[in-house]
Amino acid sequence: MSTPNFPHQEKTLLKNDALHKYILETSVLPRELEQLKELRDVTNEHPRSVMSTPPEEGQFLTLLVKLLNAKKTIEIGVFTGYSLLCTALALPADGKITAIDPDRATFELGLPFIKKAGVESKINFVESEALPYLDNILEEGKEEGSYDFAFIDADKLNYENYHERLMKLVKVGGVIAYDNTLWFGSLAEPPNREWPERFHSVREFFLNFNKMLASDSRIEISQICIGDGLTLCRRLA
Repeated sequence: MSTPNFPHQEKTLLKNDALHKYILETSVLPRELEQLKELRDVTNEHPRSVMSTPPEEGQFLTLLVKLLNAKKTIEIGVFTGYSLLCTALALPADGKITAIDPDRATFELGLPFIKKAGVESKINFVESEALPYLDNILEEGKEEGSYDFAFIDADKLNYENYHERLMKLVKVGGVIAYDNTLWFGSLAEPPNREWPERFHSVREFFLNFNKMLASDSRIEISQICIGDGLTLCRRLA
């Protein structure tokens, strides 16, 4: 499926380009590991590069995983693996990531950089649609409450389905992070007829999904204006 013409090509909600450049050049890019930069450069050549996690968000995820002392994580939606590599680098030597994506070809674009960084052994890549895989491990009954952290950056219209399953898989006190929840800043803008139909449908979905998360008494939330919007959900029950 081709990427639609999104209203904003830069995956940042900062409207001031100079400020975004300042953040990147001051506190993000000087600390970006060589393998992450190389992976980002390769990803930028891909026709769907807009799907990749921006470096400032990757830096935030790295710090978050360390603050959580996470050892077991799950990632739904891998693409070329920039966020996956950020997480793998943040995990301890015995940490494990279950990374789910139906497109192994894009994951393999990033695999050489994952290997170069020495973290391939932490990653269990699952070539599958996420919902049947999640349903299968829940049916087996061995992994409920065992994950410290989940990062979701896959097919947006399934976020609510993922949420119900992850509320069983992530432990109490664990965190689920949903990417793109401000959808290119369009949620606070009036609908635009020039936007592609898919863009409209996802925008409408996020308007409802964000309301659902805000009213879910099982979680604490914080919606962060980084990248394309990131919502953190800490499981309470």
